[in-house]
Amino acid sequence: MSVLPLIFTSGWASGINAYAVVLLLGIFGATGLTDEVPASLQRTDVLVVVGVLFLCEAVADKIPFVDSVWDAAHTVVRPVAGAVVGALLAGQSGSLPELAAGAVGGSTALVSHLVKAGTRMAVNTSPEPASNVVLSLAEDFGVAGIVVFALFHPVAAMVIAGSLLVAGVAVVLFLAGRIRRFLRRRKERRERRAGGGTGVAGAAGDGVVSGGG
Repeated sequence: MSVLPLIFTSGWASGINAYAVVLLLGIFGATGLTDEVPASLQRTDVLVVVGVLFLCEAVADKIPFVDSVWDAAHTVVRPVAGAVVGALLAGQSGSLPELAAGAVGGSTALVSHLVKAGTRMAVNTSPEPASNVVLSLAEDFGVAGIVVFALFHPVAAMVIAGSLLVAGVAVVLFLAGRIRRFLRRRKERRERRAGGGTGVAGAAGDGVVSGGG
């Protein structure tokens, strides 16, 4: 069977939490529960590094506004991770060219990441932090569940991942107004901080001039 369904699903999951995907695939491969995972993802050093990064994301992803900064920093990381994982899975199975697999995994991860980032922006327009924690936990368990499911039922997992991707895009489009408000508020905060710093510097300068006079 072609490895394409697993590549698509891992790409979708990488766009949400790339570290969890690599960690789960590596653990399942290292423990012998599946033969689909390449040896490079099963290395102890790789598992330790992604384990630490996963814990960092688990914390940052549940703090309002910090989660959006984390998402912005991972705009490149997640699609690249999806592409690399896809290429490695293709190389392991030999049923799909690695370049094509990387394109599928990377593009799916990019769309999934944009959906996640947009949803978080919309959620951050709400002042209470509970929604961030609930959404983050749902993403964590969702990624874990679908990656494990994909290792044993790849086609069904691909259908689920594709449906979630389409639904996510629809939700982001529906919440476009709230996302614009989030971006406008963030821009205003930056302008206020910049204006405050200029004002302090100006006041200090006036004091020096007055004292010199």
